[in-house]
Amino acid sequence: MSTLIMILLISILILVHEAGHFFSARLFKIKVDKFGIGLPIGPTLWEKKVGDITLIIHAFLFGGYVSFPDDDKDSDIPQDSQDRLLNRPIWQRAIVFSAGVTANVICAFVLVLLTAFLWHNMPSGKFDTYVKEITAEKDASVWQSGLQVGDKIEEVNGSKIDTKYGIYLYAMYSASFDGKTNNALVESNYETLKKNNHAFEKDEIIPEGLIVKLPKAQTENKVVLNKNILNAIELYKTNEVKLSENQIKLRDKIKNKKYIESDGTFSLMDVAYAMSDNIKPIDMKVLRDGKEIQLKTMTSNSDGLIGIVPNQKEILIPITGVKSAFSASWTYLYNETKSMLIVLGQLFTGKIPLKNMHGVVLITKMGGDIISHDGIFYGILLTAVISMNLAILNILPIPALDGGHLLFLIIEKIMGKPVDEEIANKIMNVFFLLLILLLIFVLFNDIYVLVKPLFVK
Repeated sequence: MSTLIMILLISILILVHEAGHFFSARLFKIKVDKFGIGLPIGPTLWEKKVGDITLIIHAFLFGGYVSFPDDDKDSDIPQDSQDRLLNRPIWQRAIVFSAGVTANVICAFVLVLLTAFLWHNMPSGKFDTYVKEITAEKDASVWQSGLQVGDKIEEVNGSKIDTKYGIYLYAMYSASFDGKTNNALVESNYETLKKNNHAFEKDEIIPEGLIVKLPKAQTENKVVLNKNILNAIELYKTNEVKLSENQIKLRDKIKNKKYIESDGTFSLMDVAYAMSDNIKPIDMKVLRDGKEIQLKTMTSNSDGLIGIVPNQKEILIPITGVKSAFSASWTYLYNETKSMLIVLGQLFTGKIPLKNMHGVVLITKMGGDIISHDGIFYGILLTAVISMNLAILNILPIPALDGGHLLFLIIEKIMGKPVDEEIANKIMNVFFLLLILLLIFVLFNDIYVLVKPLFVK
């Protein structure tokens, strides 16, 4: 039921967007031929003529459109008729093309404001994280750190922990013996190794049976995450290098040893790499009985787990009246939109790979889970964020999107004449095809994420 509710909410957003185009066109008495839900790909589920407008629902539901006489080559409307969109002034066409985006922005704010009035609260995006349970094995460092059940986690490695994923991200990115290390540490360990084993050259394979003296291994640098990473809107990237399979095997052999006998398969540099992949310290500060306590250094295991079960409580902003409702709604939508723009920028610059790009299928699944777990108000807020997302994506100056039409209007204004219709149509068709391919790619990403757990033990 929660998934069906999410599908309904997303469907409303598509209706709102297309209704923006439709009503703005009718406002200027521009003829509309068709109002379609879904994209004209595959079979038509339902079609009905209402007055002079054809209402259509397509099987491929991911989208919608409003069709004008200009889109139909066989239309009997005269080419010079004012019923045609292309015969209207640029400012009227600009309003029609941007009305869907405007409708989505208004819809997003209304949904957030409605939530504020009905719920009397607004999420702050900040979380308090408490230790609910310690589940680590008895020899794990978390037991020696002084951490206790009920402690509120305040800081990790100098970062304030007030986001939903902060503690998980620090644990994951601080994984010990993860098969990666940094070159600076490798060089430092090599220099120490060389002093103790000056007879061997850097990349010389050490003859079988000879002994290599191992210095005390240095720990890797502490991981420090910025606000964007802690808010899960930026991926954590390092300049770490991966160890080879042989170096990983060597790493496991030399743990806690002072000497190692060569088997004739590694060099002194291999030993330096093996030594350099070890633990990443985690320094945690907690609040206990009103006092801040700096714990002893702990580490995360090779799976990126500290060994605790956190209990998180989101800090809610109370709505005390009309003024606070508008203020909190604006702040919430502003912060979410800012985060979306950051993510979008990282997608275009390649900082976030396309394989991490997801669409309506996964969003619907996640939205259903959110409604089921956190309640309908969180589902409505997610719908508002999706509405802003639709607005941002549609306003991009990409042909086949609303922003592409506005781009052609700008060019027309500058040139003093419309872009050649044949050229414009070819450009639109190419980008429409690319858009469909992108939708298919995103759909594959969504399905892969959903079915992958079924095949992973």
